[in-house]
Amino acid sequence: MDIDAGSVADDAARVTLAELLVALVTFGLVAAAVVTLLDEGQRAWAYGAARAETQQSARVAMARLTAEIRGAGRGGQGFAAVAVAAPEQIVLQQDLDGDGVIAARGERVTWRLDGAILRREAGGGAQPIINGVRALTLTYFDAAGAPTTTPAEVRSVEIVLVTRPDYSVAGSSVSTVLTTHVRLRNR
Repeated sequence: MDIDAGSVADDAARVTLAELLVALVTFGLVAAAVVTLLDEGQRAWAYGAARAETQQSARVAMARLTAEIRGAGRGGQGFAAVAVAAPEQIVLQQDLDGDGVIAARGERVTWRLDGAILRREAGGGAQPIINGVRALTLTYFDAAGAPTTTPAEVRSVEIVLVTRPDYSVAGSSVSTVLTTHVRLRNR
């Protein structure tokens, strides 16, 4: 059996239009499947990253806010532990230096929602704690557990914090809702 090298090369060079179209369609389908798979993987990763971001920032803010509410009123009884009790703002007071006057830096701390930024001010300007806050709801309760709006009567606070990521994840609304009830230790 003699194989003519020239005839094999000639046969291999002859690809029909039908074969070429089948190969192109097959390649196109495989490429489309790969691109779709990569896109869905990227979306899943972005959703997970956004979820982790909202949860972590909400936890950090909630931990700091609850710690400061618990410590409000430290240093004496001659002043209100809560100076302002608003639905999106709380002003906490404590006598850190023991002089009986709420005047030193850090003795009056304000937490407030400013647009989508939760800010804390303790005498050096309002510092951002977290971005992406959809809602901050503060509900105040007196010693009997009844809701109150009078700052001097506040003995516990319910905090509801709703956060979202700083960036948008296409096709989803990622948000985290944290709720806690904090009692003032010094009142």
